[in-house]
Amino acid sequence: MDYRKFLGRMESMVLPYLGGGTVDSASRRLRVTTSVSPGWWRFDVKGRDATPREPAGPEGLEALPRVRGHVWAGRLVHEGAVAEPLELTPEEEPPRLAPVSARRWHDGSLLFEGVEFETEAEDAARRALEEGHALSGIRGVSAPLRAAFGYALLGQASQELGIRFVPAEVRGRILAVAEGGRASAEECLRHLRQERDVQATRARLAHERAVSAARVAEARQRAVDLTAQHLRRVGQQADSEHRAREALVNAGARPLDLRRLEGNRLEVTYAFMGERFISMVAGDSLQVLDAGICLAGADREVTLDSLPSVIREAIETDVLVVTRHA
Repeated sequence: MDYRKFLGRMESMVLPYLGGGTVDSASRRLRVTTSVSPGWWRFDVKGRDATPREPAGPEGLEALPRVRGHVWAGRLVHEGAVAEPLELTPEEEPPRLAPVSARRWHDGSLLFEGVEFETEAEDAARRALEEGHALSGIRGVSAPLRAAFGYALLGQASQELGIRFVPAEVRGRILAVAEGGRASAEECLRHLRQERDVQATRARLAHERAVSAARVAEARQRAVDLTAQHLRRVGQQADSEHRAREALVNAGARPLDLRRLEGNRLEVTYAFMGERFISMVAGDSLQVLDAGICLAGADREVTLDSLPSVIREAIETDVLVVTRHA
């Protein structure tokens, strides 16, 4: 059979477009040829290219795993107090803490499906949130609703105290926050700030040492022929940037941005497990200089290719503390 005649075949697919340059089908990732707004679109697919033709209604959701939880700040809070981004929500936002169902798309994204029937627990939780009370004593509150309430409390306290957080940092303490109310939320955020201050001091000292060492190295390099040095540096920079991106992709992270710094350092921004992280690494060895999370001063014992697994362990054991925000 001559398979070449199928290579130019055009297919029509209805897929969820979440932004960026690609869209995922059940079997492969496709390049989007024309920029459009996020939503459900009918695509003309030819080879690896997908051209959006017209907006469409959702298709194929019933065959996907369903995830139920409660909404908070554009996320779905479900079992295990996990708060994941909820994609393609309607223009009219669901009520705060509303019970919502979503479907797990082939790339792992959670796609909004619909608002489910509410009970008295959601209304009681909203009143408690408005009045700054805790959830203790309120009956019928599920674990996901309790967690969503805790995140909402932290969100209110975060705005007033000016202390940012990401859900993975506080997940292990979120049910205690829900039970303790506003005072517990503020205590949680202040503890998080204290941990960041400690890590920031360590990072500053490490940075000063790195800059000092880099200046010594640069002074020695000035004795080398400038033309040869320039050509070598261009090649090394291109190679280190490529290796940094490749290390992140192989570790399951998605590179977002890369910036060169003085002293042959790289600042890499990447997405992993639903969050964004910024880390600083050595350009030649990809040794971590500042992980962007609290590693108790052990940053230099990690390399960029192993850092995502360290972040995963910190999230799964509820000890994540982010020190550099993307």
